[in-house]
Amino acid sequence: MSLPSPLLAVTDRHGHARPLAETVRAVLAGGGRWIWFRDRDLSADERRDLGEAVTGAVRAAGGFLSVGGDLDLAHALRADGVHLPMSALPGLRERAGPKLLVGLSAHSVRDVAAAAEAGADYVTLSPIFPTASKPGYGPSLGPEAIAAARRIGLPVVALGGLTEDTLGPCRVAGAAGFAVMGGLMRAPDPTDAARRLLAAWSSQPCGDGP
Repeated sequence: MSLPSPLLAVTDRHGHARPLAETVRAVLAGGGRWIWFRDRDLSADERRDLGEAVTGAVRAAGGFLSVGGDLDLAHALRADGVHLPMSALPGLRERAGPKLLVGLSAHSVRDVAAAAEAGADYVTLSPIFPTASKPGYGPSLGPEAIAAARRIGLPVVALGGLTEDTLGPCRVAGAAGFAVMGGLMRAPDPTDAARRLLAAWSSQPCGDGP
């Protein structure tokens, strides 16, 4: 299936002093269309309030909202999708329902195979390159892991250490898209950062891996 956008923008309100909804609006203004609302280190009420602000920004721009790690919140915000950890596999499709775009956070090719069997619509695969945002998941997997995972048939979104300079090998390996957090959330100008990332992605040849 096709993804909402090749760029999956992952939120982090700690990335900059400006309000998160403002950063999201700036990313959307730069051509980003797919927002993964993460920010899971809040109480339920605080996260819901922040989620409503982010949802408003996404809806105003005609974007696509995925909520991370909380299926109930995804339904409450009337999100378009949900992004869950691999621990959510049992009964995944039944609990999510037919309308939500369901993604899973994979950290190995084996995870990707399990996600496909469970009925996920796509996976993020990480960390592809070394990154300070994903320090606890072992060594970087490299683009070759994208190529291997892509053969399973599920869209693979590369995550971890993605910059304008590292997008090319991921797309050549067969990634359907790429996810970025720090490069957008911490950018002085998220609009320009989103434009540059999307332009860099579009300039690279599309492939299915070796």
